[in-house]
Amino acid sequence: MSTNAIAKRYAKALVQLGSEAGTVDSFNAELSRFSTLLSGNADASAVFANPAYGIEAKSEILKELIAKQQLSPYVSNLLMLLLERGRLSVLPLIAESYAKMADELSGVIRPTLTSGIALDAAQIEEIKGALEKSTGKKVELKVEVDPALIGGVVTKIGDKVFDGSVRTQLARIQDTLQKG
Repeated sequence: MSTNAIAKRYAKALVQLGSEAGTVDSFNAELSRFSTLLSGNADASAVFANPAYGIEAKSEILKELIAKQQLSPYVSNLLMLLLERGRLSVLPLIAESYAKMADELSGVIRPTLTSGIALDAAQIEEIKGALEKSTGKKVELKVEVDPALIGGVVTKIGDKVFDGSVRTQLARIQDTLQKG
């Protein structure tokens, strides 16, 4: 079974528990925070990946980290289970899958808006409103600037890209002129 499938299974189980307990968002924050902690700390990652350390030693270290992070019992149990099954390295994928499932459950999308120039707040709000109206979901927009676009905007929602950039329009014109 691929690590993506494994991550989705663990994430789905935790989302179900979180939705029953009404703590989906707090679980998301805890998973993200702990995943970032492990990813950003090479020493901790090395300890958990090193077979020279026994499961008891790793378990004690993980319990201390959990206590310092003040994680909920559900997230703590998940982390201990991952350690026991040798799957703690899958935690970043689990956190990513969980975040996507939590967003889906709460009706949130996180598109990326890339423009050729910096947009002012009114323009961003107008685009955000249009996206909310067309998708029927709450939009949390990530805005980027890419001068290579020349002008216009590119919006990416999941795996769909809506390209209204001048660069793309010029490329289409060039292609049409070359084909005759």
